[in-house]
Amino acid sequence: MKIAVVGAGAIGGYLGGWLAASGEDVTFIARGKNLGAIKARGMRVIGEDGKEVTATTVRVFERMHDAGTQDVVLLTVKAHQVAAVASDLKHLCHGDTAIVTMQNGIPWWYFQRHGGEHDGEAIRAADSDGSIAQAVDANRIIGSVVYPAAVLESPGVVRVVEGKRFTLGELDGTTTPRIERISAAFSKAGFKAPVTDDIRGEIWLKAWGNLSFNPISALTHATLVDLLTFPPTRDLSIAMMREAEQIANRLGVTFRLGIDKRIAGAEKVGAHKTSMLQDVEAGRALEYEALIGAVAELGRLTNTPTPHIDAVLACVSLLAKTLGDAKGRLAISI
Repeated sequence: MKIAVVGAGAIGGYLGGWLAASGEDVTFIARGKNLGAIKARGMRVIGEDGKEVTATTVRVFERMHDAGTQDVVLLTVKAHQVAAVASDLKHLCHGDTAIVTMQNGIPWWYFQRHGGEHDGEAIRAADSDGSIAQAVDANRIIGSVVYPAAVLESPGVVRVVEGKRFTLGELDGTTTPRIERISAAFSKAGFKAPVTDDIRGEIWLKAWGNLSFNPISALTHATLVDLLTFPPTRDLSIAMMREAEQIANRLGVTFRLGIDKRIAGAEKVGAHKTSMLQDVEAGRALEYEALIGAVAELGRLTNTPTPHIDAVLACVSLLAKTLGDAKGRLAISI
C-alpha cells in the first residue's frame, strides 16, 4: 500500500519507520529539521528493546500536493494542529483513500456517523469553526487509539518508550476490507492492530487517563509514576476520571476496565513524561482542548457537573496562554 504519514513526530516516525521497513511504500509529510534529516538519512527508530531500524526507502515532502495520492493517510499531528493541515489532505486522496486519525482526546468527528441522539453534533473544542469537518469527508475516516509512548529524540530519530498497540475502528462499527488491509499491514510491520466495533469506547478508555495525567503532569512537571504515587495528585486524577466516566455513561459508553486498572496500566509506563509535559519543556503549543476541553464540553452537553475537570482545565489553559504569550518554555533543571 501507498501510505502517507502526515506529521513525522514521535508516533508518526515510529509508524512510518516500521511500516517502511516491512516493505510498505511510505511517504512522510514533514517540515523543518525533520524534513532535512529524513531526506538525508531516512527515519531511524530505536525500539524499546534497543534494536534499531532505519527506513531509507521512504520519500519525504513538505507539501502534500507534491506527494501524490495515497491509499492510506496516517494523520499523526496533534489535535490542535489538525485544522492547519485539514484543507490540504485532499491532495493525498484518491476516491478510496482512507484517513486514519491518531490524535489523543475526543476527536472532532466523534458524533459523525454516530447514529445516536447527538448524531452530527460538532465538538467545538476539537474543531472550533467546523473547518476540519468541512474539509475531511467522514466516510474516509478510520478512528485509531494510540497506546505506545515514544519521543522524537532528534530530527529523524524516534525512541520508543513502550508499546506497539494501535486499535483501529470504522466510525459505524463495521469491519470493512479497507480496515482489514490496514490492520494486516500494521501487524506485518510488528504492531498490534486489533479492529474494534466500538472505537468510541476505546477512545474514551485512552482519554480517561489522558484528560487527567497529561494536564496534571504539565502543571507539576511530574512523570506518570510520580503523579500517580503522590496521594493528592492520584486522588485528583481519580476525581477527574469519575466525572468523565459519568459523561461517557450518559453517552452510552461503558468502560471495560475500572479506574484502578487504568491507573495501574499508566503506572507501569514508569518515569515517562507525558506528551503535554514534553511540550511544556520544549515550548510547543499544548494539546489541551481535545484532551480536556472536549470532555468538559461533553459534560455540558450531557448536563454532567465537572468541577475537578473545569478547575484543571482553567489552570492548564492559563499555562498554555502564559507560555504562548512569552514564546517560552518551562523545565526543571538540576
